[in-house]
Amino acid sequence: MPDTYSMLLFDGFSNLCLANAVEPLRAANTLARRELYQWSFLSLTEAPIHSSSGLPVQATPLSSLLSGAYLFAMPSYGFEALATPATARALRAASKRFETLVGLDTGAYLLAAAGLLDGRRATCHWDTLPQAAETFPEVDFTEDRFVIDGDRVSCGGATTTLELMLELIERRHGAALSLEVAALFMYGERAPSVPPDRLFPSHRTVKAAAALMRRHVEDPLQIDALAAKLHLTRRALELAFRDHAGLSPGALYRSIRLAEARRRLEQTRDSVAEVALRSGYRDATAMTRAFKAEFGITPSAARAAVKTEGSAQTGRRSEGR
Repeated sequence: MPDTYSMLLFDGFSNLCLANAVEPLRAANTLARRELYQWSFLSLTEAPIHSSSGLPVQATPLSSLLSGAYLFAMPSYGFEALATPATARALRAASKRFETLVGLDTGAYLLAAAGLLDGRRATCHWDTLPQAAETFPEVDFTEDRFVIDGDRVSCGGATTTLELMLELIERRHGAALSLEVAALFMYGERAPSVPPDRLFPSHRTVKAAAALMRRHVEDPLQIDALAAKLHLTRRALELAFRDHAGLSPGALYRSIRLAEARRRLEQTRDSVAEVALRSGYRDATAMTRAFKAEFGITPSAARAAVKTEGSAQTGRRSEGR
């Protein structure tokens, strides 16, 4: 069964925060080729909710959802006005139906106002962190980018939401999938201006390497060259991958290239030979062997399966007319 992620939106929520919460889940489903996650948009009322930039969202009332894995509280501006007794009652009731509550942006403020973070570590948007810490002394507010404290989770803003989602994906489905999602969004690549002496910790190093791999699919870098671009030795890069991801740089690189090969097979009319070249294989036979080892089917079979599925969907639509 897929995990259910429910986004509780408040007027003035951040589009970027919402996208950074949902798009990694969509990408994980796409890369895994199965529905690992489902998500829904909720509100406390039946009226449309508008983002801070005016985007309207017709959400389902929170009270109508009986249970779920995660409930993400997502306010942004005007959070103090939202911290009403009615909001607190709704969140406390939801805490009995959802396995984990998450405060995004200023969401931890609303969770704290409902008494749902007492005795917990949490973070909030850093502009409001001092105010939250003063208002709710029973909560251990910290400047971390995100905090996971058992079944209470919080993060400080839109960009940190992406980091949080990658962490949740990794905890549920492993480092390899999380790194592929990060690479898909070009997340983690070191800016060229960062000097060599400012090395990342191992988890940042691995994400930076994955982003570089994504940039160099058609003309793959040798692992030594990849390490050099990160100002590391090959040994240091391999140790970072072993410690953080439990796999080798070569194994992740192969998965990223083969995922791109499968995408091209399913979404373009390129020949298998062309797909091989675009995926960094000079020999289509070598790509076919690697593809079958990775996915259990040949490239031709993968393409045929998409055509068969498309024909079946067309037939179902015709029957419904």
